[in-house]
Amino acid sequence: MSALLHFRWLLAGQKARLTLTLLLALTAIFAGIGLLGVSGWFITAAALAASGAAFNLFVPSSLVRGLSMLRIVSRYGERLAGHDATLRMLSDLRGWLFATLFPKLPLSLSPRHGDLVSRLTADIDALNTAFLSAAIPLLGTFAAGSVMTLVVFLLVPDAAPFYAAVFAISMFVVPWFLIRSTRRAGLAMVEQASDLRGAVLDGVSGHADLVAFGLTDEALRSFDDAAGRLAASKRATARRSAAAQALVQVCGAAAFVTVLWIGLDALEQGAIGGPTLAGLLLAIIGSFEAPAMLSRNLGRFSASAAAAGRLRDIEVSAPRVAEPVRPTPMPTRFDIAFDGVSFGYGNADVLSDCNLEVLEGEHIAIRGPSGSGKSTILQLLLRLYDPRGGVVRVGGQDLRTLALSDLHRRVALLEQNAPVFLDSVRGNLLIGDPAADDRKLWQALEAAKLADFVRSLPHGLDTMLGETGRTLSAGQARRLCLARTLLSPARIVLLDEPTSGLDREMEYAFLRDMEESLAGRSVVLVTHAELPAGSGMRALTLKGGKLEERS
Repeated sequence: MSALLHFRWLLAGQKARLTLTLLLALTAIFAGIGLLGVSGWFITAAALAASGAAFNLFVPSSLVRGLSMLRIVSRYGERLAGHDATLRMLSDLRGWLFATLFPKLPLSLSPRHGDLVSRLTADIDALNTAFLSAAIPLLGTFAAGSVMTLVVFLLVPDAAPFYAAVFAISMFVVPWFLIRSTRRAGLAMVEQASDLRGAVLDGVSGHADLVAFGLTDEALRSFDDAAGRLAASKRATARRSAAAQALVQVCGAAAFVTVLWIGLDALEQGAIGGPTLAGLLLAIIGSFEAPAMLSRNLGRFSASAAAAGRLRDIEVSAPRVAEPVRPTPMPTRFDIAFDGVSFGYGNADVLSDCNLEVLEGEHIAIRGPSGSGKSTILQLLLRLYDPRGGVVRVGGQDLRTLALSDLHRRVALLEQNAPVFLDSVRGNLLIGDPAADDRKLWQALEAAKLADFVRSLPHGLDTMLGETGRTLSAGQARRLCLARTLLSPARIVLLDEPTSGLDREMEYAFLRDMEESLAGRSVVLVTHAELPAGSGMRALTLKGGKLEERS
């Protein structure tokens, strides 16, 4: 519960919409109670009337129609306002997540990137509706119980304490038992939803490999197992939720019978009329709709609480690298130096007494076998990690003394999986420099050798690109990302296998154009590719944790 309360700021941002949702929910609840109450009184009074002419049919029948319409409209309005508030809270929650994650990347909470993404997706989904599905029904149930207790007290005073006690059991005790009994299943549901997403991601991204090695049946069995575990947890939660709703109905029946028993005595004594007693009994039945709805919604409470706990752990976790207490100004030079740098993951060293010097404006290429630590060098330059030993410097300054925001404005990374977003060409480019005008955009495209292609598009810069850039070829997507990098103020550009997946001709063309377009900036290229003939890049090989010059 404390983890959910940690995210109560989500409610503050949507206070007006949530208040409207609550008012509409209360209107729907009381309209439903009133509809049953008036209908019971109307039918009983009409049956007991000695003459139809002596009984006013119009007012109660109008009330029935009016309350029916009011209930329908208010319930629809509640759903509309509630979903609007939910979607806006989802936007706020995702914004918070990205703002929280960026200063703490890379996270050590999950060994695999796909696991972390699927886990965060499942947690956001679980937390998104927690307040709307719990807070609004809880307040509505409390209001319904309070008002009906007062009504019972005014009409049948002796029955009011029992009604209040039974309603309190359906509102507090039954949901408490429901939350307790679904805690384990709720925790499992979030884990299993994450596993299922991971199975889908692995199956889609590795489809070609699965087919090539004849492992599709095994992958399908793995997916079926994950889906079966999730379905079993959902069924367990659904059974407990159904049992809780049944208990609410038992409480409602007990309240009905008690008020009827005591009300018949009051009827004999003339303390209450028959139509009024009939209307009160049906209103009591209607009042228990609110705790029944609460029990339906609270079946997902444990999953939401577990998700909130994991997201809170991310927020309060210490970042992998610490900001300097008193950062030094960013240097005006952008030469790079590794002085005796050592680094490893776990107990295995990747770099050992590694030395490197890159002059400002110089371009170097680092080659080496997979797993030798080439990408680690780039991560150290971005200060995603700190070295275990030695020092990494830019412009003569130890990176640990520089503010991370200053460093990341001056050091840019272009990797093989650099994303193309579902946006226009312009929108993708403006990520590099939000203030860039058309002239700068075209200059960057010219430098990346993509301007002619963009001019040929139906709407030029404003042409929409498909999701993940599916309307572009692999080479065009890389050049678009290169143009975006050129727009950034970065004076040091890091490239991690930027030609991966390209054929030899496209690879050479990209590398030649890259050297020209990045002239004047310090460049560190990590690649398996052979450099084009006549390349001016200095080539090094990473072997045994050390960099060696290639002849």
